[in-house]
Amino acid sequence: MGSMRWRIAQAIEIRWWQNYLRKKSPTDYLHWKQDYWLTFLNQLKISRPTGLRILDAGCGPAGIFTVLSGNKVIALDPLLNQYEEKLPHFSKEAYPWVEFRKNTLEHFTGSEKFDLIFCLNVINHVDRWELAIKNLLDQVEAGGTLVLSTDVHRFQFLKRLFRWLPGDILHPQQHDQEDYLSVLRQPGWNWESPIIFKQERIFSYVVFVGKKQLQ
Repeated sequence: MGSMRWRIAQAIEIRWWQNYLRKKSPTDYLHWKQDYWLTFLNQLKISRPTGLRILDAGCGPAGIFTVLSGNKVIALDPLLNQYEEKLPHFSKEAYPWVEFRKNTLEHFTGSEKFDLIFCLNVINHVDRWELAIKNLLDQVEAGGTLVLSTDVHRFQFLKRLFRWLPGDILHPQQHDQEDYLSVLRQPGWNWESPIIFKQERIFSYVVFVGKKQLQ
């Protein structure tokens, strides 16, 4: 079921999407979002992949799966049914290269392995973040890559305050860069220096890129 804080965040999340997309043309929004993802890959110096098995973990209604044609993609999100029901901007049929699965990161386990996993602006939305990261690390194929991005707190005082008070109701997880690195830095992984994409008053938007060593 998840914690109460997480369940509240999920209920608000779909309403947030409805409000955010209410006046946006589906076609224009999707074109804009696809350009955003291609720019994101370019900034990370990641070539647009082809022929890979890829997981878009916490895909949302217009995740990076939208620009990954030519790959075998699984797109995972616990709100997929609600996106399909309530958002005209989302249609599974538009992405024949994608297999959509309704699930949480914490419960997505098994023998499947991926050459590349994206978990973008998602990990602070989950209920049990350390378990979610462990599952992601486990499901990267040897020699594969994990790209994880999230907002991180810049100041310890505000991190503690946001954990205590629901000042950021959409995000049950409130952590700083070192919190994430402490879980990501597992044996058998090589991590690049964190990339700060954007810095604001309270949060920095940071991207972590790691490669799993060949066994």
